[in-house]
Amino acid sequence: MAEPLRVGIAGYGVVGQRRRQVIDAHPDLTAVAVCDRRLDGEGHFDDGIRHYTDYRRLLAAEELDVLLVCLTNDIAAEVTMAGLERGLHVFCEKPPGRDLADIARVIACEKRHPDLKLKYGFNHRYHDSVRDALALVQSGELGRVLNLRGVYGKSTIIDFRSPDHWRTRRAIAGGGVLLDQGIHMVDLIRLFGGEFDQIHAFVSNDFWNHDVEDNAFALMRSATGVVAMLHSSATQWRHRFNLEITLSKGTIVLAGILSGSKSYGAETLTVAWAQPDDAGDPKEQTTRYNHDPSWSDEIAEFAEAIRAGSPIVNGSSAEALRTMAMVYRIYCADPAWRERWGLSDTVPEM
Repeated sequence: MAEPLRVGIAGYGVVGQRRRQVIDAHPDLTAVAVCDRRLDGEGHFDDGIRHYTDYRRLLAAEELDVLLVCLTNDIAAEVTMAGLERGLHVFCEKPPGRDLADIARVIACEKRHPDLKLKYGFNHRYHDSVRDALALVQSGELGRVLNLRGVYGKSTIIDFRSPDHWRTRRAIAGGGVLLDQGIHMVDLIRLFGGEFDQIHAFVSNDFWNHDVEDNAFALMRSATGVVAMLHSSATQWRHRFNLEITLSKGTIVLAGILSGSKSYGAETLTVAWAQPDDAGDPKEQTTRYNHDPSWSDEIAEFAEAIRAGSPIVNGSSAEALRTMAMVYRIYCADPAWRERWGLSDTVPEM
């Protein structure tokens, strides 16, 4: 048996600690050290894990195989590249950075290290409801995808009201609710509907008045005629996740998502089979999911790719770039928002 892969975690907040739990439960991974600027200097936790306050010290002092990046958007790309340059496989939380230039720099670095694995945390692809829906779409049982409607909303930009939290500051976050949370819905719309070449949008920050958006509305169409509507919101007073997929022979509705906050309601998959004589009331079946395997399955797939030398599929840098590009195309489809913040949806040369 090969020795477990030695893992360092850069950023040890809520997400970093949750990733640590998954690593501790995986037989092929072992957490050896973490860093977070909020920690009290260098030392050891009671369980023997070493801790630092700066990622540079973590990389310099530890013999690692894998680096998990769970940091703010302004340094996520920087630390990801530092890990790759150190010869480490890297798993980075979404988004890949603040803008397209960030992910372009990372991909250019990745190309210099073709033997290393880089994966981004588009966690929603690993929920059982999403995987079951994708299998059903790919089976062809319900025909081809016609259109999609997605809503992903919460009550504030962040879970607690703080005018100086990093998620409310463009210089650090790069964007608001669309880039932070809505990017998951953008990724799922791409997963089920393909690529979209026409986009119209309205983006605003009229309610919370931070310098990042609190609402984004988009209407999109693909080259094959699939139409998608998206609303990413920080004024959805009851937290909501809902994705409706209309196909030529029925519909699929993903509602609710199991999350750490448990505030999005039950995670369900509802399938309706259209029939010529159903009078608009087709046969329908709802499945409820009570277990969330997404965090463990996502990391397990990453570990397997490292051990087997297999390519990253879900969460690859190419997928992250396409999803990030779609986010920025939504931003730039609102001329006022684009001009206000000097945004560009042009992918830099890599």
